[in-house]
Amino acid sequence: MSEPSSKHPSIDAMLKAVFGVNRVNSINADRCVEPPVGCGQPISSFKDGLARKEYLISGLCQSCQDKVFKSFEDMEGGDK
Repeated sequence: MSEPSSKHPSIDAMLKAVFGVNRVNSINADRCVEPPVGCGQPISSFKDGLARKEYLISGLCQSCQDKVFKSFEDMEGGDK
């Protein structure tokens, strides 16, 4: 069982209200957050410690992180 990063309870409540998923429950269960934010699949591995840390913050597995950050790179015009 992973330990989610600490956030003020009102922040977690707002994230749940806005996105409709509970990142704390997902992280505690070692799963990616549920769709439509993530994929809901069990966590397998991460590229590095930074990706693992991101999971504990967002609840996104490596595959979903790759998709999210790739879409940001695309919006900004690729790597700089």
